[in-house]
Amino acid sequence: MKLELSRVVQGGCRLGVLKGLGRTGQHALEVPGCLLYTRCGTVPHLTQDTLHTLSSLPSVTQLTLSTIAEHQEVLEEFKDGFRKFAGLRDTVLYCSLHDPVAPCPTGHITNKTVSVWGSGGRIELTVAKFMALQKTVQPDWYQSMADGETWQSNTSRKRVRKSVDRTLAHLDECLLVHHKTQELQGVEVFGVVEGGDILEERVRSAKETAKRPVAGFCLDGLQTGSMDQALRIQLITAVTKELPEDKPRLLQGVGRPDEVLACVEAGVDLFESFFPFQVTERGCALCFSFDISPDPERAVLELNDERDAAGETQENGDVNLDDQTQMMTSFEINLKDKRYQGDFRPLVEGCGCYCCRNHQRAYLHHLLVTNELLAGVLLMLHNTAHYHAFFGALRHALANDKLDLLKRRVLKERGGQTETKE
Repeated sequence: MKLELSRVVQGGCRLGVLKGLGRTGQHALEVPGCLLYTRCGTVPHLTQDTLHTLSSLPSVTQLTLSTIAEHQEVLEEFKDGFRKFAGLRDTVLYCSLHDPVAPCPTGHITNKTVSVWGSGGRIELTVAKFMALQKTVQPDWYQSMADGETWQSNTSRKRVRKSVDRTLAHLDECLLVHHKTQELQGVEVFGVVEGGDILEERVRSAKETAKRPVAGFCLDGLQTGSMDQALRIQLITAVTKELPEDKPRLLQGVGRPDEVLACVEAGVDLFESFFPFQVTERGCALCFSFDISPDPERAVLELNDERDAAGETQENGDVNLDDQTQMMTSFEINLKDKRYQGDFRPLVEGCGCYCCRNHQRAYLHHLLVTNELLAGVLLMLHNTAHYHAFFGALRHALANDKLDLLKRRVLKERGGQTETKE
């Protein structure tokens, strides 16, 4: 795995390609970019065939131990790894510890174990069990064990320091076992940077993790709702200064477009793509503009969409950063609203996904209010396509010195104001 940067824009934004992915080294992933979010290897609501009606999907699929740990015995008996077990097509597998959408109760970390939560409850993992799972799953890269329970703002400095020490100790033990395990030869390890909201501990965690033979870094404990955006950016900026430039930085738990833009400016390369799933679960559709060269006719249609989104957000009150799963954001429209009962426009004009090419908002409204399962399928198709297209637009903007214009396009109407014309 090697990160080749083509540009560094405005001092922090990194544009490039992550090459040499997978056991064969034939895969690549453009950065800034995101992974393909799955639950137990499947994108929620979609079959593999349905998913692959979408173009330009990421080459990396994210698995989480929280969804597959309880199936360890079955996977061990199967012997051929999770990729073949789940019938996944040509893709790179990244195995993370926790599902970014599922709740993760605190108070279950020790010096020797971490815990994950599956459908059957809590599963306690020692280093031996954790590494046995990696050997069974056979991912292409995985996140090391970590104590990530310090994201709450009231966590004491002593507890944060212990979190960093535990995470480094877990990493050392995992690396020791990793290098002795024949089945994990060619598999990459990502170290985890912890430190809560304490700058000194974040920097210490980054410096010490960077000394280890890891392929990249997971920035943990900075998820939406855990802290103020300004503080998050301050911490990320300080952390990325301590990390080597030729290794990727993956930020966990952040997916909202405005937050993605801010974090990319602070030096983040990769994100988890759970946000489209959250939007789908709310019965909403992503409907924000990121076209930096729109035609006049589309500009009028987009303005109407943004007014819809802004009006719905106001009706629902201010966005609650502590509960992004339940509260809709101003980047989406709520299709359960009666205003869409007679709206025969596609979700987004010009979107090439199956949903927008074949169905209207009124039909999606009908499916949602009648609790039809097809609603989730169509919404997930659109939201996934729209979100990944946003990352494509972000890379295009960085390559053409139009990041400021993209930011105005994405963030306009957040405060009810239109953008300034170029």
